[in-house]
Amino acid sequence: MLFPEDLAESAERLLADLRRKRLTLATAESCTGGLLSGLLTEIAGSSMVVERGFVTYSNAAKIDLLGVAQSLLDLHGAVSAETAEAMARGALGKSPAGVAVSVTGIAGPGGGSAEKPVGLVYISAAVRGGAMGTAECRFGDIGRSHVRIATLRAACALIGKTIA
Repeated sequence: MLFPEDLAESAERLLADLRRKRLTLATAESCTGGLLSGLLTEIAGSSMVVERGFVTYSNAAKIDLLGVAQSLLDLHGAVSAETAEAMARGALGKSPAGVAVSVTGIAGPGGGSAEKPVGLVYISAAVRGGAMGTAECRFGDIGRSHVRIATLRAACALIGKTIA
């Protein structure tokens, strides 16, 4: 297993919940660079749930692939609740999935500021025609890999809460 055991177990439970609810999932990832899709597809049978993933690391990718508005990025920045929500809505709009999750943040070691420090991550989960949940996570400057793994844990939890 590529991922910590507790994280893999969380992903398995999440996939089972999605399967039970007959929901498929699209991911839109920035700071995790596809790790969330990788985590989920590490689980056998995930193809019944994982519909597609977008790695939108650059602002241009967020605009081109997800339809995030340049004006929103100019106003709020790539690392914001508003951008995370637009990414999740965009993933729903660009896929047939019933649920989408997005992540955007600053994993470090550089790139942070007093306003948006290293370890700041926004996650949104949206259900087609229904609920949207957004979380602001402040993991701190715990190291790039640790921020990204912590983001995976938080994303699985938020998806589960949003589909409940």
